[in-house]
Amino acid sequence: MVVIVAAATWAAVRATRPAGPSGGVSAGDAVLHEVPSGQKLSVRFFRNPAAVPEVAMRDLDGRSITPASLSGKVVLVNFWATWCPPCRAEIPDLVALQARYGDKVQVIGVSQDEGSVEVVKRFAAEQHMNYPIVMMTPELEHAFPGISALPTSFVLNRESRVVQRHVGMLNAVITEQEVRSLAGLPVSASIEEVDRGQPARLENAAQATSIPGVDLARLSPERRMQALQKLNAEPCTCGCENTVAKCRIDDPKCTTSLPLAQRIVQEIGAQP
Repeated sequence: MVVIVAAATWAAVRATRPAGPSGGVSAGDAVLHEVPSGQKLSVRFFRNPAAVPEVAMRDLDGRSITPASLSGKVVLVNFWATWCPPCRAEIPDLVALQARYGDKVQVIGVSQDEGSVEVVKRFAAEQHMNYPIVMMTPELEHAFPGISALPTSFVLNRESRVVQRHVGMLNAVITEQEVRSLAGLPVSASIEEVDRGQPARLENAAQATSIPGVDLARLSPERRMQALQKLNAEPCTCGCENTVAKCRIDDPKCTTSLPLAQRIVQEIGAQP
């Protein structure tokens, strides 16, 4: 398996974790992000979670990431790119999560940048990313299918099964409660099982990486990045008040966003 994740048993995960004396967590289990007073928070995990197949990973320095190295930890696999604004925005929360729960949690960043590895290494150093970064591979794409927007994060349980998938920026409060629950720590939330859905809609500032009806494969990596940035920023004129990318994802039948998207790609492809 790609990871071995220590967590409460699945049966235990289904129940609400015990809270501290004041209704929150004890002083020794201080959280990074308090649940707002009076707010009822629910943490949801997939019913009958799917197993992740075995996959080899090496970080930017060539170090192997093995099941043994992850044994006893909850794992959060975060797909991101240096050009993606919401990906950059959530990095400090991931750094804080790794620093606070490093003995119980392992964050792994999977870069979808298509340029130089050195650029990613330099960016990771500048952002003080304290968790391993690996580059996207066909094996990872097979193990974690259906990534059409960034950031996308997968939460894995101790049996290397995907118990949650988040598209778009992570909610720091919910993410912390999720990993605490899986790590066997007290949480200030109820725990629910839900059916795994596959919504196509873009939410939480997600940046689309594939656009229905538009061929990005013919562009060079650099121009593909430019096209994605523009598609995720330029507004659609159909009246939806969304970006061209979001309109294409949310409404693939829209006859306004398709020619807009195709024009953007054509113009960038034709640049000298």
